[in-house]
Amino acid sequence: MSDLLDFHAPDGLLTRGTVLVVPGRGETPETYTRLGARLAFDAYRVRVLAPPGGTLTARDLTDALPAESTAPVVLLGVDAGAVALAALYARGDVPGADALVLAGLPAPGPVVPEAASWDEELGIRTACPTHRGRLTGDVGVRRGALAEPVPPALLAAAYAARPAVPTLVLSGELDPLADHAALAGLAKSLGRARYVLVRGAHHDVLNDLQHRSVAAEVAGFLETLREQLVPRVAVQSSAW
Repeated sequence: MSDLLDFHAPDGLLTRGTVLVVPGRGETPETYTRLGARLAFDAYRVRVLAPPGGTLTARDLTDALPAESTAPVVLLGVDAGAVALAALYARGDVPGADALVLAGLPAPGPVVPEAASWDEELGIRTACPTHRGRLTGDVGVRRGALAEPVPPALLAAAYAARPAVPTLVLSGELDPLADHAALAGLAKSLGRARYVLVRGAHHDVLNDLQHRSVAAEVAGFLETLREQLVPRVAVQSSAW
C-alpha cells in the first residue's frame, strides 16, 4: 500500500489549490478516496498521507507537499491527524499554509470508546454502508485503533493552538469522541474560524452519510479562501 495517494484536477482545468490530508487512527490513504475524488473534480490537487506512525513533524508535511503546490495550500487533519496539525501550530512549527481544516477532533480529555467488536467500532465511526464496506475491505485499516488514546500532552497542545490562518472545524453531532462545547470554544478563540456541526454524523464526519454536504462545505471553504474569506454567494431572501 502506498504512503501517498494523489488526486489531480481534470485535464484542461487550472488547479485551484492544494489540499494535504493527514488521516486519523487506524485509517489508510485509501480511506479518503471519495473526498479526494470529489475535491479533485472541483479542480483541487489533493494528496493524502499515511497516518504518522509517531509524532508528525513539519518536515513530514514539507516533504509531502507536491513540488509545485498551487495556492491556497490547505492542511486537512482528521481525528489524531487533526490533533497533530493543531499541535504543530501550537508549537509554531508548521510549513507555510494558507488554511487549516480540523475534522473529528477528539475531546481534550481521555475518551476511550467502548467497542468490543468491529461492528461496534464501525458504529462509532459511521452509519454509511459504503464507508463501512471500504473500512472492512481495506486490509490496511487497523481495527481497534480508536481505542488507542491520543497522548494527553498532544491533545492539550492542540486545544491551546491559536493558528492565525483561516480554520474550518468539522464535527459530527453523534460523535461520541467529541466535546462539542470545547470545539465551539476553540473556534471562538481563533481569529478566523468556523465551527460546523454536522447533523446526524458520527466520528468519521468526512465519510459518513452526509459526506456530500460535508465535501461541499470543504469545497466552499476552499473557494472562499480564494476570495479573502468573502463569500461569492450571498443569500438575499430564503424561505428556509
